[in-house]
Amino acid sequence: MTYQRFEDLPVWNAAQELAVDVFALVDSPCFANTGDLRDQVRRSSLSISSNIAEGFERGSTAELLCYLYIARGSAGETRSIMRFAARLAERGVLRNAPANLRSQISDLIPRCESVSRQIRGWADSLQNCDISGQRHLNDASRLEYDQRHRAADFLRSLKQKYPLNAPPSPGDEQT
Repeated sequence: MTYQRFEDLPVWNAAQELAVDVFALVDSPCFANTGDLRDQVRRSSLSISSNIAEGFERGSTAELLCYLYIARGSAGETRSIMRFAARLAERGVLRNAPANLRSQISDLIPRCESVSRQIRGWADSLQNCDISGQRHLNDASRLEYDQRHRAADFLRSLKQKYPLNAPPSPGDEQT
């Protein structure tokens, strides 16, 4: 499936929802006196979807890949900060923490991992892509790309219909 807008990307939406939930978590009064922790985790969580969007809009596969790895790094940073916050909660450092704080943090960590895996999967598929990106497409390169893919699809369908080393079916015999 080809996406025309970054807002339609499932991974962008997952990253946005993660950031919203991170923001809601650190708005708790228990994070009020944690120094830069609150601001840093807000920035890192928002950076995930922002870098996906920026890379998508660049119009070049190489630049998109670069921004996807930055986004993946931000997902790792967010996960690391969540693990640190969990340790603070375990040790009672976070004052006035709600009773379910540790479970809220625990729910965010696998979501960070999921977003990271989605980004990695997308990046892996782009690394094997034979198109340089929207910015590099012109009418001639689009036509060549489409013809190559139509030919490959046609060959695939022929191979499915007529597999190699398959005995001829009764209707295929020549007399």
